[in-house]
Amino acid sequence: MDMRTKHQNRDICDRSILITGGTGSFGKAFVRAVLDHCPKVKRLVVFSRDELKQFEMQQEFPVDQYPALRFFIGDVRDERRLRRALEGIDTVVHAAALKQVPAAEYNPFEFIKTNIMGAQNLIEACMDMGIKRVVALSTDKAAAPINLYGATKLCSDKLFVAGNNFRGERDLRFSVVRYGNVMGSRGSVIPFFLQKAKSGLLPITDPNMTRFNISLEDGVEMVLWALEHALGGEIFVPKIPSYRISDVAEAVGPNCTHKIIGARPGEKLHEEMITTSDSPNTVDLGQYFAILPANASMSIDRYLEKQSAAVVDPKFSYNSGSNPDFLNVEQIRNLIRDHIDPAFSPA
Repeated sequence: MDMRTKHQNRDICDRSILITGGTGSFGKAFVRAVLDHCPKVKRLVVFSRDELKQFEMQQEFPVDQYPALRFFIGDVRDERRLRRALEGIDTVVHAAALKQVPAAEYNPFEFIKTNIMGAQNLIEACMDMGIKRVVALSTDKAAAPINLYGATKLCSDKLFVAGNNFRGERDLRFSVVRYGNVMGSRGSVIPFFLQKAKSGLLPITDPNMTRFNISLEDGVEMVLWALEHALGGEIFVPKIPSYRISDVAEAVGPNCTHKIIGARPGEKLHEEMITTSDSPNTVDLGQYFAILPANASMSIDRYLEKQSAAVVDPKFSYNSGSNPDFLNVEQIRNLIRDHIDPAFSPA
């Protein structure tokens, strides 16, 4: 993906941007995309808790080449620290979250403190600090959640959407982007399989399990698109392919032993990003769907007056198992080479 071509008409060079969770997989890709397009962006602040990851990231983006890049140690649980970090900022991308499903089941309140209370801290701080645009990252697990992680992200989504209800006369818009598994992100299935393939054994939860798939680059592109086009209150959902876990195992380790171990606590057989209950408030924007808030301030008719979109079928849903677009084994292998390891060879 040529990020310069895609973003050449955007005004990100004139923005002062802060990204929470900026040292994570998405954060690093977002920073790289912005700096590739605009090395002298007005201001770009990486906000995160881990000083070692910040140090390592500083080596990758040295200050003499990127003078507008700043690193700010802090936690979204600390509203006072957020307010300090937001001084002089006009645009926020919220990527900070705890996201490991089993850990959430064992440590539920820690996830609540970061994913829910941290989200509200950020919303309150943005209200008071003159922020103009906020895009928060969500997950497919937030749609009809069955695990604690998904429930915290659904609550976070609702908080950001509702933030538009009490912004008053502020030039401030809160929106959300929701997408599926990010190929190559830390803790995701493909890097896990690539590591396990060295042992000759791949543990498969359920051969019929499916997941949505998106690359980091496409996730970044979606966030930048939302920063430019969001009216406020939308949950944007991309049109992306699915894969079967059994096909991922075949793509990574066709000569490995494939052992069925059963689903982990809180795991679905298929993920969904738009439920049938969401369909009355969902519109099709072409490359994305948008779930609109269910209130009179953002009716579909009013939204269609401002955006080029079409309503979806009343019974529409977007499920990884019924998705018409599935990756085959060879496509998965090519994506691994494109986005994770150019030298990849099946084990």
